[in-house]
Amino acid sequence: MTNLSDLPLRDDLVGQLPYGAPQAVVPVALNVNENTHGIPEDVAHDIVARVAAAVLSVNRYPDREFTELRESFARYLGHGLDASNIWAANGSNEVLQHILQAFGGPGRSLLGFTPTYSMYPLLAAGTGTEWIGVPRAADYTISPDDAAAAMREHQPDIVFLCSPNNPTGTPLSLDVIEAVYAASQYENGAAIIVVDEAYAEFSPEGTPSALTLLPGRPRLLVSRTMSKAFAFAGARVGYLAADAAVTDALRLVRLPYHLSAFTQAAANAALAHSEEMLGMVGEIREQRDRLVRELRALGYAPYESASNFVLFGGVEDPHAVFEALLARGILIREVSLPGQLRVTAGTETETTAFLEALAAVGPNGLGPRA
Repeated sequence: MTNLSDLPLRDDLVGQLPYGAPQAVVPVALNVNENTHGIPEDVAHDIVARVAAAVLSVNRYPDREFTELRESFARYLGHGLDASNIWAANGSNEVLQHILQAFGGPGRSLLGFTPTYSMYPLLAAGTGTEWIGVPRAADYTISPDDAAAAMREHQPDIVFLCSPNNPTGTPLSLDVIEAVYAASQYENGAAIIVVDEAYAEFSPEGTPSALTLLPGRPRLLVSRTMSKAFAFAGARVGYLAADAAVTDALRLVRLPYHLSAFTQAAANAALAHSEEMLGMVGEIREQRDRLVRELRALGYAPYESASNFVLFGGVEDPHAVFEALLARGILIREVSLPGQLRVTAGTETETTAFLEALAAVGPNGLGPRA
């Protein structure tokens, strides 16, 4: 039987592993940072109606420029943006892939501050872009001075800043973004700076977005997703805001008609109900903050989180705890960080189930702390 090693892969892909979060049918799945709340029923009916209407013209290609959807995203984001500033694709990962296809590639580099989203180096590898991982501080923060120093040392072509960061939940100040952008103009070129705000809606109310920094910064891009706060993970819709010249550049690498008529119809329906779709965000924040409090009370060391998940340390045997929780029908995430695990903030019921199970299995999966 043929296996992967028998195929003539590109040299830089040999030995690579695909992205693979565990998948299991369990009563409580808190491992991939989904919004575990269902979408409102009236919104679901509107989505179905719009998708059904799209079926009547499915013999024709969809709007290649997804004009209505770009206008909808511009209205949702505000900040003086219009359709010319918006790009969208099948999930924010495809948006990031388009950026790397347009501005990365062989002989070019992508810098990120680690630990960070595990797809970044995989997307870099897939586009032949060199990945440069710069370690964060012990508490997973980044200072403006350290960020600027990394820019001067490595002079990358592209920078990905995850805000708040995955898998740590760490917030990112605008000062860091400004410092990175200021250091991104080199003697022989300049870098594209991408702020990945996949979890931005879960940040504390009043937290400024990198969208406020777009004016006057034509190489700054802000990426978002509908997968998290909008509870739309299965629809696969990501988008970004940037200078209109950037969206023109991304047209050079996208596949023709890359957003289906059904995707566009569903996303437009969801955005038409954005206030209702985001109605559960406050409850998710409450459960996230509850996780931090109660994990600390159980003797663990949760990190500050501005997202919809919590990374926590103090786990003596992460894999054993993961397996013990899974045996009880609760799936969380192993993150390859020593002594740490990550859990999504779900509903109140799901959070309670996780906390009770964790208290029962203890830090080594063998029982509660003595």
